Amino acid sequence: MPKLLRRSMFPCVVLCAALFAALFATAAFADNYPRQPAIDAQHYIFRIALSDADDEVAGETTVDLRFLQAGVTQIVLDLTSLKDGKGMTVAEVSSRGAALKFEHVSDRLAITLDSAPAPGERRQFTVKYGGVPGAGLHIAKNKFGDRTFFSWNWPTLARQWLPVIDHPSDKATSEFLVTAPAKYQVVANGLLQEELDLGDGRRMTHWKQSVPIASWLNNIGVAQFASRHFATASGVPLQTWVFPQDRDNGILTFEEPTRRAIEFFASHIGPYPYEKLADVEVAGMGGGMEHASAIFFGERSVTDRPAFGLVAHEIAHQWFGDSVTEKDWDDAWLSEGFATYFACLASEFYEGRDTFLGVMRRSRASIFSLEKQTPGVAVVHDNLPDIQGGRAPAPIVYQKGGWVLHMLRGVIGTEKFWAGIREYYRRFRDSNASTGDLRRVMEETSGAELGWFFEQWLLRPGSPVVSGGWTYNAAMKQIEIELAQTQSGAAYRLPLEIAITVAGAPPAVQRIECTAKVQKFQIAAATEPSSVELDPNVWMLTDSQFSRR
Repeated sequence: MPKLLRRSMFPCVVLCAALFAALFATAAFADNYPRQPAIDAQHYIFRIALSDADDEVAGETTVDLRFLQAGVTQIVLDLTSLKDGKGMTVAEVSSRGAALKFEHVSDRLAITLDSAPAPGERRQFTVKYGGVPGAGLHIAKNKFGDRTFFSWNWPTLARQWLPVIDHPSDKATSEFLVTAPAKYQVVANGLLQEELDLGDGRRMTHWKQSVPIASWLNNIGVAQFASRHFATASGVPLQTWVFPQDRDNGILTFEEPTRRAIEFFASHIGPYPYEKLADVEVAGMGGGMEHASAIFFGERSVTDRPAFGLVAHEIAHQWFGDSVTEKDWDDAWLSEGFATYFACLASEFYEGRDTFLGVMRRSRASIFSLEKQTPGVAVVHDNLPDIQGGRAPAPIVYQKGGWVLHMLRGVIGTEKFWAGIREYYRRFRDSNASTGDLRRVMEETSGAELGWFFEQWLLRPGSPVVSGGWTYNAAMKQIEIELAQTQSGAAYRLPLEIAITVAGAPPAVQRIECTAKVQKFQIAAATEPSSVELDPNVWMLTDSQFSRR
């Protein structure tokens, strides 16, 4: 579901590798956006004029494109057409000082080139347009009754007010030049370049994003703000932009959680990818939205206490989702699953293992509940055409995606997990990655073959259901365990821990691997245990019933 309406976030059959790779290479696992492999967006300049007189947006966007193939005679940008009074009308398209022919139909702006560029050539195209956005840029009063302008483009709403290649696979640098009544402040991606009072009651504010990002991550916030540049953490300038009436609560809500989250992620993953990090209070939304370098938080999130779980989730996105971006929407878990689990990892670091395990247990229970309500949904989707349409139940992508990372950590070990995460970030920083890319990095850094793991947890819907029990055979001096996988379909491969407790001694943990629908295990034990526990350290996504028999 749209992220702006979600986020009660948590503070936190084996398949061979070749077959797995083939599965992920097929067209079935790619969304149906009409890609243009012959062009690559390099830079956008968005000139936006806003007014208090009406909700019209006057826009002029310059798109800098690099041509990758010969013979290109037409390019297409996404821009919503006019319908029922909402949408954009294009007045003119030009390049190299000359007007170009164009057709703006069905939310696609097709531009005819005057000549075919040579491979490697870059050209700039300027689109003049205007209209009332139906979505993407929201013009509304905040909770204090003051007028505001805020964008939220996830996942495919940038086209509602900006002419762009509106897909995560095409990343570009960008800048906003926003002209608005002078009573407003403007915040956007990147670094502030200029503020210019125009002498007519308006001010032009110029922000520039020097790191390439996906189109939906571009954002502006225009309102009356209390703006604080409050600290630097791991070399990153930190800011808060909240409504003046919320100044003190904004400090409590954001500042300490932001510093702690930045420090944890930078030290464990790698350098923060952008020029600054701003926390921005936004009207008319709940939860958060991880725009690159300027995170939006709903006005209901601003309270008199720290919002560490929410803040950590959105900041984790700066690394995963923003910097390392999924190649298509079917791999949205590479953004949302990562942010969900890494917020939990930050909680583990600052609040301890017991708190972390409590979060993971509650998350596991919610996943099982959702899978019963919406069966047949896997984490990686088969041609999810439009994530905005709600075909992906959010907890599957978010929470189960996060649990996949947790189980991966359990399978390869914490040290190798972090080594793999750091290499994945280093290799795909400021670019795009797929689930297959993640698997390859994790195999390289861990030395383990992981095709079976990624197939069963990401491509297979549902989760394993395990029932069983244990007895002590005094004559044989052994614990006898029987486990049954009762879910439909083939057996999962389940590496499991068994904790054996003997009175007067700490639990001893043994590892077993369950690979059949019904399986028996024997564990030597000189003394009858007082208890035997399945998965004591909460590493496996299994709906389990296990007791003494």
